[in-house]
Amino acid sequence: MLIEDDILKPVKVGLCGLGTVGSGTVNVLTRNAAEIAARTGCEVVVEHIGARRDNPHCDTSNMQVSRDIFAVAEDPNVDIVVELIGGCDIAKELVLKAIANGKHVVTANKALIALHGNEIFAAAKEQGVSVCYEAAVAGGIPIIKALREGLAGNKVEWLAGIINGTGNFILTEMRDKGRAFEDVLKEAQELGYAEADPTFDVEGIDAAHKLVILASIAFGIPLQFDKTYTEGITKIAKADVEYAEQLGYRIKHLGIARRQQNGVELRVHPTLIPEKSLIANVHGVMNAVMVEADAVGPTLYYGAGAGAEPTASAVVADIIDLARGIESDADHRVAALGFHADKMMDTAVVSAEQFESAYYLRMSVDDKPGVLSSVAQVISEEGISIEALIQQQPVDGEETVPMIILTNKTIEKNMDAALQKLAQLSSIQGEVVRIRVDSLDA
Repeated sequence: MLIEDDILKPVKVGLCGLGTVGSGTVNVLTRNAAEIAARTGCEVVVEHIGARRDNPHCDTSNMQVSRDIFAVAEDPNVDIVVELIGGCDIAKELVLKAIANGKHVVTANKALIALHGNEIFAAAKEQGVSVCYEAAVAGGIPIIKALREGLAGNKVEWLAGIINGTGNFILTEMRDKGRAFEDVLKEAQELGYAEADPTFDVEGIDAAHKLVILASIAFGIPLQFDKTYTEGITKIAKADVEYAEQLGYRIKHLGIARRQQNGVELRVHPTLIPEKSLIANVHGVMNAVMVEADAVGPTLYYGAGAGAEPTASAVVADIIDLARGIESDADHRVAALGFHADKMMDTAVVSAEQFESAYYLRMSVDDKPGVLSSVAQVISEEGISIEALIQQQPVDGEETVPMIILTNKTIEKNMDAALQKLAQLSSIQGEVVRIRVDSLDA
């Protein structure tokens, strides 16, 4: 701690961004000031705020407020700069400026860390400061600390997470109320769960940012967003949700990172998982991350993945961590990604065609004899076996019927080859829907 005449000096925070999370952070720091001081051994005060406008949801009347966020990074009185402005370009410039000025940084910006974390952490190491980012993944769930510190004695085998609340809300509503994707997405936007442009949420980009961070900490590999397989939920239909239920599964949008003999899988996509698994019963906007490690076995981390104060909880926890050891030697602090920079591993990221998975297939086929045998033959030719099958009775007046197939495990390139052959069958009308199936085990 900073000591002057045996009196612990306050740790001074500069806050950039006064939106939902920024206002929540001010409120938590103010309301719990005595509790925080008791935990850190000194006061933690908001010294300077940089924001384009005030926020009526928090009281900043006794705080210095600037309209220039870079004034916060330049303020010599600020010990810790908290970046809550979002985006990448300006946020990166701000964070690097704060680091260059010898300030510790706390951020909730998952895109910033996923895309530029390697550069940012290297700059922080050079300056002897720390960058903390607990709030960047799963809101208030302390999953970063759990992976980086709580499970530090383990070899992590795999992790799987529901790490985007918007997507989970949409899939939950589709299952519970039989609603269409477009209908639920509109409601999610009205409720503020989804942005006006929901691309990052529904196409899996937001979840991929978070998965990259978790995988880097879990496996000691550099951040590699560009190598992450990413697929969203926009093609999931009500019928798929219903058939999954009949087969004993639920559809969840998961980020999965798993060790394999030939490298590490990094993938985000809709997944059928057994309905009795814990993570299958995470509903609404809640988040959860399941981790399988060699010593402890499976563990599950569950809670609010977004929101003003849940996310502020993680931001303030990082501030407290920094305040506790603000004068400690940089080489003895917990490394940004849990592994010392010179010990990070150059492990290959497995290409999508090498993923191993079972598969759910839904297709519309002509209602005539021999179709099932021709479909089964194509699948068998690629070395894939069928685990279960549902073929609906024809509806009066309809010339096609739905056929649903659940396969055993195979590698993705075999399934790709089978789908190409199925597309050439004249008895199959339209596109074959493919969803991966995972039992969430080794």
